[in-house]
Amino acid sequence: MTSSDRRPSRRCPAAATSMSRRSAVQALGVGAAALAAPSLVRAQSGPVRIGYAIARTGPWTPGAQVSQEPNYLLWADQVNAAGGLDVGGKKRPIELISSDDRSDIETCVRSYQKLMGSDKVDLILPPWGSNANFAVAPLANRMGYPFLAPTALSRRLVEMKLPYFFLLLQQPAPMMNALVDMLKAHGVKTAATIYIDDLFGLENYAALKVALQGSGISLVEDKSYPAGVKDLSPVLRSIKDKNPDAFIGITYPPDTLLASRQSKEIGFNPKFFYASVGTAFQLYRNVMGPSAEGVLGMGSWNPKTSPGAKAYFDAHVAKFGAQKEPDRWASGHCWAGLQILQAAVAKVGLDRKAIRDYVALNEHDTIIGKVKFTGSENTATPGTVSQWQKGEFEVVWPRSVATAPLLTQKPAWV
Repeated sequence: MTSSDRRPSRRCPAAATSMSRRSAVQALGVGAAALAAPSLVRAQSGPVRIGYAIARTGPWTPGAQVSQEPNYLLWADQVNAAGGLDVGGKKRPIELISSDDRSDIETCVRSYQKLMGSDKVDLILPPWGSNANFAVAPLANRMGYPFLAPTALSRRLVEMKLPYFFLLLQQPAPMMNALVDMLKAHGVKTAATIYIDDLFGLENYAALKVALQGSGISLVEDKSYPAGVKDLSPVLRSIKDKNPDAFIGITYPPDTLLASRQSKEIGFNPKFFYASVGTAFQLYRNVMGPSAEGVLGMGSWNPKTSPGAKAYFDAHVAKFGAQKEPDRWASGHCWAGLQILQAAVAKVGLDRKAIRDYVALNEHDTIIGKVKFTGSENTATPGTVSQWQKGEFEVVWPRSVATAPLLTQKPAWV
């Protein structure tokens, strides 16, 4: 090439601009990746953020602070003491993010909106009670958070067919069927009931009415009462006058104690005395003393149920003291839900859709036995009845899961 053939290089301005833009974008991409890498590492090795709202004040507090929040705290402590939550083979600590829902539906819903929305927690744990779960479950389902509820009884929740929502407790029909089956097997001919006028009370009352059909047991009185009731003695006196073989209280913890104390005061002592939520609490035994003997209620396990149940019970007492035992119903179901969630995360990590599928499609070994969901409902755990006997709330029906035989005549109040 002669000197006359050499010409100065002349680059197109547009091409130069395009190349400079590409270089800048590439440089920004490299920089962003470099900045993101530590964040990604932190996200994969930092704490698993688990949020919930629970009653620490207000009328839901007795149930929430016996059956639920102590279990959340114990579980997090145990998991962290063992090195952290197994997230698909990698151990990460649990960080609980919680607040008081003040026993108020609106506060509860807003709390979960924040947890799943702006806080973007990895997982959530449920609030206490049927009403709160009914309010929050559709929101959790919409936002794709698996929701294993240990204190909700509602056929309406099952019928909503929320794929991310799972009910651990036995539902109204199996619980009322078990109760009526037990009463029929022991010669009961007449019964009377009171029930709280809310979702829990109405659904269980409806299930009781269905269960009584064809049983040979007639309902001589049935009365509803409002939440926060302070005096049940008028209706109890009316029931006493009818002398039923069995009394069935579809009650919350404060009402369970109120009905029991006032029945004792007026000398109403039927052959079978059943009250629902709260009968399984240590508080019931402490308040009623020897008068608790023979009282029936909603319960499904105790330390005799399985070696795992005994280990859980002992760990709970070791952490919270002998005056704060787990209750013999929902506490065990709450722990079972945490066991299922922990197993799911170990298997599939924190992909919430994969967790949901794992929960829905598998049978789970828990301290209360096998748990298997049909839709939202735990259909593996049978309906049960428990009874206070010598300081323990024994499972007495059905016989296949009983921890003690049924006392067929309630002793006199003492």
